[in-house]
Amino acid sequence: MVDDDTGALRGRDLLGLGGILVAGVVLGLVVGLLVDAAAGTSPVFTLIGIFVGIAMAAFAFWVRVRDALRDDSGNR
Repeated sequence: MVDDDTGALRGRDLLGLGGILVAGVVLGLVVGLLVDAAAGTSPVFTLIGIFVGIAMAAFAFWVRVRDALRDDSGNR
């Protein structure tokens, strides 16, 4: 995940990290909307879904960056 020459993250790695954040929020939003539609409530589960999606995306982001930093420090 880290470029061997400069130690910097490559463009595709940064796009992947952005994709993780977007996917988590969108997935939480969609699931929340579906549950709200099925339960007849609004916007309770949509908001819960968004917050859960943000939390899961942040955790996945942190794991990916942590692994990249570990790989980078091991190469030096």
